Amino acid sequence: MGEQRPLAPREAWWAVVACVLATLPLVARHRVGLPEERLGMRLRFADGTSARVYRETRLGSGSAKDPCTLVVVFRLRLVRGSAHVLFRAESLLNTPLFVGFPGFTSKLWLTHDERDRYRGVYEWDGQERAEHYARSLWRILALVSVPGSIHYAVLPGLRRDEAIADPGPAAQGPAPEDTAAWWRVTSTA
Repeated sequence: MGEQRPLAPREAWWAVVACVLATLPLVARHRVGLPEERLGMRLRFADGTSARVYRETRLGSGSAKDPCTLVVVFRLRLVRGSAHVLFRAESLLNTPLFVGFPGFTSKLWLTHDERDRYRGVYEWDGQERAEHYARSLWRILALVSVPGSIHYAVLPGLRRDEAIADPGPAAQGPAPEDTAAWWRVTSTA
């Protein structure tokens, strides 16, 4: 992984606007689903933290033709204690900020970990599309996140469910600057 940075503001905000506009017909045609089979699953990460799946969002079948796993992490400002419950309830309203991005297929929403960081674990159709989304999302997250807490990892050629079920292939992915590998799932329960 090279240096991570957000897209230029104008490009990022136009991408978000286009995403929101693309989301409306997807919702109207009932293409966006909230499967429940993974709810409560705990994911453990190579940095020693863990978090539970509290929501899954899937577009259509949720399967990509050119799969890659995208993991995003951030720490919210001013969200502590019971405010985490409120954030998780409110976060459903954020769905239009990602579902309409080209290449989105599915997302696991994770509760905050032991360091108060949230993660999204996505399957994306196309590495470049995943990267474009992560760099656009950065602009939104920067409004509510602790400075320096936003990071992402793109694992090309790897389906999200494969990355979760068998951490071996993810270990072959790009080495993050953070050697603790906050992005690599080591086990599930």
